[in-house]
Amino acid sequence: MSKVSATRAHLETVEKGSIFRVLTYAGAIIAFLIGSGFATGQEILQYFTSYGYWGVFGTGLLVLLLMAYVAVEFFVVGQARKFERPSRIFQYYCGKHVGTFFDYFSILFVFLSFTVMVAGAGAVFEEHYGLSKYFGGIGLAVAVGISVWFGLKSLVDVIGKIGPLIVVVAIALGVLGIMRNPEGITEGQALLPSLDLTQASTNWFMAGLSYVGFCMLWLAAFLTALGKTARNRKEAVAGGILGSVLFSLACIIVGLGLLANIAKVGGTEIPMLVLANDISPVMAAGISVMVLAGIYTTAVPLLWTVSSRFAADKTPKFKYLTIALALLGTVIGLVLPFSQMVNIVYVINGYVGILLLVLMLVKTVLRAVRRQPV
Repeated sequence: MSKVSATRAHLETVEKGSIFRVLTYAGAIIAFLIGSGFATGQEILQYFTSYGYWGVFGTGLLVLLLMAYVAVEFFVVGQARKFERPSRIFQYYCGKHVGTFFDYFSILFVFLSFTVMVAGAGAVFEEHYGLSKYFGGIGLAVAVGISVWFGLKSLVDVIGKIGPLIVVVAIALGVLGIMRNPEGITEGQALLPSLDLTQASTNWFMAGLSYVGFCMLWLAAFLTALGKTARNRKEAVAGGILGSVLFSLACIIVGLGLLANIAKVGGTEIPMLVLANDISPVMAAGISVMVLAGIYTTAVPLLWTVSSRFAADKTPKFKYLTIALALLGTVIGLVLPFSQMVNIVYVINGYVGILLLVLMLVKTVLRAVRRQPV
């Protein structure tokens, strides 16, 4: 083989590897964000559908733009700085004291979010399978604890491949919900004022900011750690943008699907399963597995993020701490109803996340004006 041919073959291999890594990063973002709130439809119902057209399209566009910015920033800074502790990302944007506050607050929120995943799994078992919620909650905690036990690399390998599949299924369900009742979108819009739906905020714009805010507190340490594995800035940027765009589009489509069937799904704990069951009980059985997979793909990095904050990955301390946190999260997650936990935990922490978003934007603008490197 000539040197030219060898070089070309090497470049093609590098390019394919880069594309695969970008897809893996995008899949990891999607899988992380599609947890119990999204996969069950409860999150989309409270943050998007409950506000009608403005909620679905206005919030969807706002989330797309801001989420793309946030994901790229975390990835790029992680790739450039290679922090020993991913939580250092907060001090990078907020300074020592405020950054320390966000560090500890985010860990508390991430852990509480894990308890929401436990509640979501319990709700699926109770509302769809007619079984005790303890089967779902405890089963999820065991599966997640075992996964985190093996560390971040194994975690990324798993969730980066499951994520895109869940998005495809969720989008398909949303499209079917629209196609089966296309007039339902207009009817649902007119029906909304008469329904007593739980909303994330007083208006769609603040709901969108709050949504990005709580997602940021989830993603900060996780994407910063993943950024260290990116070989160059291009991979980090592409992965962040692709994952954010696909996730936001999924939110819009699922939001429209729920709006078209709002009379049936409004007030339910697991709207997506109600929608699926209306199409076909067989489909609902398959979707229930997808919902549990979505919960799992978010619960794993949430638990990993908390454990890794206090112990090095794969060390004995890390493993034992993971088991202890899984047990505590199970107890908390099985106390309150799932829909209440989504509204309380996500909304409150979403507003705190808005402050982080503002500080990030200020840092980015100052960096650009002063032409400082990341």
